[in-house]
Amino acid sequence: MSEEPLNTACRELLAMSGRRSARGAIMILVVYVLSTWAGAAAVQAQGAVPDITLTCNQPSAIDVEPGAPRSTIVNCNLENPSIHQVKVEIRIQAGNLAYSGPASVTVGNGLSASFQVTLRADLRAPEGSQTVAITAEVTQANGVPVTSSPSTYTVLAIIRQFSRLRVESDVAFIQLRPKVDTNLVFAVHNDGNAMDRFAIGIDNREELNDEGFQLSIPLVSVEIESLAPPQKIYVQMRTPKNQGWTDKYYNLNFKAVSDYSIKTVGVPDYQIQTMTIYIRGIYLPGFELVGTMMISALAAAALAGRRQDRGDAEAIDEDGNVIPLEASIL
Repeated sequence: MSEEPLNTACRELLAMSGRRSARGAIMILVVYVLSTWAGAAAVQAQGAVPDITLTCNQPSAIDVEPGAPRSTIVNCNLENPSIHQVKVEIRIQAGNLAYSGPASVTVGNGLSASFQVTLRADLRAPEGSQTVAITAEVTQANGVPVTSSPSTYTVLAIIRQFSRLRVESDVAFIQLRPKVDTNLVFAVHNDGNAMDRFAIGIDNREELNDEGFQLSIPLVSVEIESLAPPQKIYVQMRTPKNQGWTDKYYNLNFKAVSDYSIKTVGVPDYQIQTMTIYIRGIYLPGFELVGTMMISALAAAALAGRRQDRGDAEAIDEDGNVIPLEASIL
């Protein structure tokens, strides 16, 4: 056989082999796709559409005062009624609350699985509530991607109110005269996370009344919004009128009590601001000079009496000098 016909025959055989290889590759791809469709169809046919049932418990209220954990836990449960092992994707919407939880959970056929979602609020977050939506959706059944209807469960995260207050005064020390009228100014701050009512008064009022003070407060309670400007409280006071010749110090204790703490916790949350009041005694003008003149007059009288007893001659020595008085005459 000649060389040219032989080369032509080889080229024909190689072409036929290439076409067969391409057809084989195409056949393998078609079989893979069909098997995938068949697997998904089998999943759909065996247990209808894979589904999941989601239930969650209502979480406890969140405490947000300084020192509190500021978090709560939502316990959830997934039930798989199908005959497939499913992979469930978890999505969480918690508004302005921080949260943490699993991204996905695998649940065996006919079984259940539980998971937790942790919610966390900001420090001193305002009192109120926040809706939290937890969604579960089946994304795989027996390892095969599937589509299903998501299941959503909604819980309510409650941020609990807490009371916190501060009491201030313009001055901590004041000096007054007897029987004068004055206004003492105090400021009450609401540092809690919701509006609160505060009862106000003088904690040692009876004691001051017994000392002769007259006290009057126009208000008995005030309502203040959370973190609002302080409420000014004016205490009208008249000092005692019979002070006498002595100085005296008194303490006035201004007290504010949270109404919320009494009604809900049962333990009063209060603060006392103490103001020291100095009442100066009554002194006549020139009192010190009068006392000095009286002492001088007594000394002169004593000197005159001693001279009378000793005689004028004894008051001058032999040289004509005045004899000094003895120290004992006073």
